[in-house]
Amino acid sequence: MALPYPAIALGSIFLGLLAGILGYTGPYILPWLMIFTASTASMHGLGWGLLAAGVSTLLLFLFPGFDLVALALLLLSAWLAHGVGESLRKAHRQAKALAKNQRFLAEALEALPQAESRQALLESLPKRLAALGAGGHVGVWIPTSLGFHLLASVPPLALEEVPATGVLGRALQEARPIHVPDVRKEPSYIPAPGLQTLAELALPLWERGEVVAVLNLERPQPFAPEEVEGLKRFAQAVSLQLDRLADLEERRLISELSLRLQSATTLKEAAEKALALLLEALDLEIGVLWEARGAHMEALAHQGVDDPALLQVLREGLPYGQGLAWEVYHRESPLFTARYAEEPQAIPPLKALDWRTLAALPIPSSKAPRSRRVLVLGKKEERLWRKAEVELLLLACRTLGLGMERLTEKDRHESVNRLFLELLEKPPEELYGRILEEAVRQVPGSEAGSLLVWEEGAYHYKAALGYDLEGLQTVTFSQEDQLLWYGLGAERACQGEPRIMSLEERPIAEISHQTAPPEIIDAAGKAPEIKANLCLPIPYKGEVLAYLNLDNLHDPRAFGEDSLEAARFFAAPLASLLHESRSRKLLEESALTDYLTGLGNRRAFDRFLEEELKRAERYGYPLSLMILDLKGFKAVNDRLGHAVGDLALMKVAETLERERRNGDRLFRWGGDEFAAIFPHTSKKGAVAVALRYAKAIQDLCFNGLCLGVNIGVASYPEDGSTPDELLSAADTRMYEAKARGQVMVAEPGQTHVRR
Repeated sequence: MALPYPAIALGSIFLGLLAGILGYTGPYILPWLMIFTASTASMHGLGWGLLAAGVSTLLLFLFPGFDLVALALLLLSAWLAHGVGESLRKAHRQAKALAKNQRFLAEALEALPQAESRQALLESLPKRLAALGAGGHVGVWIPTSLGFHLLASVPPLALEEVPATGVLGRALQEARPIHVPDVRKEPSYIPAPGLQTLAELALPLWERGEVVAVLNLERPQPFAPEEVEGLKRFAQAVSLQLDRLADLEERRLISELSLRLQSATTLKEAAEKALALLLEALDLEIGVLWEARGAHMEALAHQGVDDPALLQVLREGLPYGQGLAWEVYHRESPLFTARYAEEPQAIPPLKALDWRTLAALPIPSSKAPRSRRVLVLGKKEERLWRKAEVELLLLACRTLGLGMERLTEKDRHESVNRLFLELLEKPPEELYGRILEEAVRQVPGSEAGSLLVWEEGAYHYKAALGYDLEGLQTVTFSQEDQLLWYGLGAERACQGEPRIMSLEERPIAEISHQTAPPEIIDAAGKAPEIKANLCLPIPYKGEVLAYLNLDNLHDPRAFGEDSLEAARFFAAPLASLLHESRSRKLLEESALTDYLTGLGNRRAFDRFLEEELKRAERYGYPLSLMILDLKGFKAVNDRLGHAVGDLALMKVAETLERERRNGDRLFRWGGDEFAAIFPHTSKKGAVAVALRYAKAIQDLCFNGLCLGVNIGVASYPEDGSTPDELLSAADTRMYEAKARGQVMVAEPGQTHVRR
């Protein structure tokens, strides 16, 4: 162990005095005095060493043999010892400073794992490293699109925004630590008010392979190389901790999101819970979950939107092609921006409010080639999107997509079940429209459609959404026509296999013109506007009951595998529903049909008269009815037998059907009485038709026995406005004609006679 300075000095003096007392001369005491002088100079500097040399010179005067050489040796020893001592003192000071700095760094490193979030971690760094920047400044700067924003500093600075220049800018651009021993030599250096800075050190902090902040130290004294190296390693440790916190935050958020989605029972509830969580986790202000539905993006849910103009957009939906949501839908990739106003698809209300930071991400689906739902999140102030945020949002969207797929399947099953129960007892007129509406809602990519049902040897339009149904109902299609349109053959049609037709692959309008008149299908059916079509045959036991056509008028790629899956799911219950409806209709028709003649019975007459009368009242057109009683039928029945009587009734029905005008309804009213309803027909027209019927029936003869008729006619509104009033008027005139032996009574006091 080295002796301390006081022991060396006192020991040297004592030995020198002892040598003198014992009679030794100067040359013997000189070495000890040189040791004394050198030790003093090395420990306390050159001044004290010269003083020690002076004391040694006085001691040498006490002994013989003193000369100038001895004095020179003393001075030389003092000067040399001072140089050595200065180096030792400097090394000692540096060692103490480094030890102190290492202690501070070690304490700071130990505290890093205590931070619960990246924000808390970054904000704590200046306080933990304040001692290392004594007399200067320690700050954490966050990159922005224009430069840097000060997150935290010690001491606090009034300067919160700086451009991306100088040492900070170099550290960000070069992505490496930058140490400048003398900032005064930096041309772009901007001195902070109140700080005397000589040396500056900028350390990039990394998260997921990206510089997310710069730790900056400025102080009036230079940094030792060992300090710089220690701070670099500290920055590396902070970066590792930022990665750990990003992983932890990601796992925590995805776990919470999964729990919230599991607890949701509807798509809207799931979307609302997801938006609330993501906005809080990412410190954002607004969020909307959009769903592409034909010509619009509809908002499934939204959070944080309170501006009236934006709420109006949410209510109306985003028109096709407008907004970031549509751009992401077409690009099939996310879009992040901190300058929303510069985006070509920016919507005016949001642009007018000067919103800047937005992200739009597709919600992926395992069953669709493209996402039909888009998540949009944003914040009014400008900020850069960190890579960790981007990765977290992408993972959250995948989780959200899986959760929403489950709820979509659930909603699809429940909707079809509700539809089946709701429509099971409904008349066909109500059934067809509701089926089509539900199909357009359920099948992704649909915005319009039509339903063709097989009746009376042809397919007829029974419902249309987005088209002119009245115009389409003038067109019917044969089985061959429908198979040409369907394009996959009869076998696959009977299997209920849906098919997709895109304008990118086939000329949809031209194919439509092969099966329907262009002037009708183009005007009423908008054939030239259809960009994509999904055709779904509805088979039941080998017979195609109907064809469901779903259309998109904007996007040729609107339909995908998810559309086919939804259509297939929809086909089976729809076939059952249509079959039940057809069976019910047949039963109803059976109950309303006279078994012998095939005409409607009295019950059918009462129903249709009431319906037609309501239409006549609503639309203001005339309506007439006819009651017809057979003359001579009793003689045929009694003399020729009931079989011939039944044949006579059937021949009368056939004759009436042959003479029937389009739109007239014929009925066997009971016994030998028949009736007819003439919509849109005045009394004059009804009389003319009745005379034609009478003439045709009077030509019927059976074994020499010929038939005749007595007819009574009544019209709305002249003869009454209720079924009973009209029937009473017609019945009275029929009996009046019968009593007079005449064919019919057209009006009181006027008759048309045919004997």
